[in-house]
Amino acid sequence: MVKAIVGGNWGDEGKGKITDMLAEQSNIVVRYQGGANAGHTIINQYGKFALHLLPSGVFRQEVINVIAQGVAFDVKTFFSELDSIMEKGVPAPNIKISDRAQLVMPYHILFDKLEEARLGADGFGSTKTGIAPFYSDKYLKTGIQVCDLFYDEILKQKIASNCDVKNKLLKSLYGDFQLDGDVIYNELIGYRERLRPMVCDTAVFLNTAIKQGKEILMEGQLGALKDPDNGIYPFTTSSSPLASFGAVSTGIPPYEIKEVITVVKAYSSCVGAGAFVTEIFGDEADRLRSLGGDCGEYGATTGRPRRMGWFDVVAAKYGCMLQGTTEIALSLIDVLGYLDKIPVCTAYEIDGELITDFPVTPLLDKAKPIYTVLDGWKCDLKGIDKYEKLPVNAKRYIEFIEKQVGYPIKFISNGPKREDIILR
Repeated sequence: MVKAIVGGNWGDEGKGKITDMLAEQSNIVVRYQGGANAGHTIINQYGKFALHLLPSGVFRQEVINVIAQGVAFDVKTFFSELDSIMEKGVPAPNIKISDRAQLVMPYHILFDKLEEARLGADGFGSTKTGIAPFYSDKYLKTGIQVCDLFYDEILKQKIASNCDVKNKLLKSLYGDFQLDGDVIYNELIGYRERLRPMVCDTAVFLNTAIKQGKEILMEGQLGALKDPDNGIYPFTTSSSPLASFGAVSTGIPPYEIKEVITVVKAYSSCVGAGAFVTEIFGDEADRLRSLGGDCGEYGATTGRPRRMGWFDVVAAKYGCMLQGTTEIALSLIDVLGYLDKIPVCTAYEIDGELITDFPVTPLLDKAKPIYTVLDGWKCDLKGIDKYEKLPVNAKRYIEFIEKQVGYPIKFISNGPKREDIILR
């Protein structure tokens, strides 16, 4: 059976822990979209890790980890990350990489940095990992696939052609930056032999595994509101973080995705620009940020402080709808234990009208949150392993969110470790 774990909001929902937990019941864990522009934080017996390209099953010896063709594959970052986890004692994981995945090239990263600098205050909050330029090339059909690494003439020709065009752009837009195709070629082929044993047709592998009855876990990056078609465009990512895209990105039939576990935070956070209706500021935000996550709310990739806010029913309901949610994993509820009162946004006010459906970006910029305030529970929830043992007000908070959002909450995360989870 195929399950997908995805984000219901802006990303940073705590998907890594849930994926790590469910990987124990899986034969295969698949990373199906995005690149090194976001990270999943996992804490286990080996230590604390922020995974960017590696699937979250790499800590389990019996799990096969797949990087599918929809991933923006940065081979340098991949090997750096792989070496870093093995240096901390993690046994060499079993990894398969799609021969049709496309490569994030050095010039993608360069263009990303230069363009964000050029835009200045009007930038999109890019992680500067090359993602938007990568996807631009992919849909311009000038991208380089992993399989091209093993055909010298094809690789040389594609790099030379791309560098010729990009050098003209660099000169006209950014000044004196120039690309050397030979340097890029030599860097890439340096990874070739180490990469070769991992490369295969992962679509065939996954479809065969489905027929064999294997348990497959698909791992999404970021969240539904960062989807370029349905999210807070243009402040989105460049690939679809929706569960339904997992079928396209991996080459499996869409009807094989039987469960969609959507991770939603017990409050809200966001990295990057764009409208964020429930955002809070000052000391209120600083305190929530300092207590959030396992050691504060900072981007796993960028280290940037996340923007903080209260739970947003309008956004979460919309995100869960887009994902095709079958059940919710509510993360980081333990963080809210310091509060006497907890606001929950249940509607927006836009030009004097009450809105409960998530609007388009121009309207979102004008939205004001309408709050329902619930009583806090004023105690630490860590260590509680049964739903019945939770304080009354914590259960009321969970059940209020469940009713408002309209999808069942099955998992409740009440701490950073694998075992800090309540099954409901």
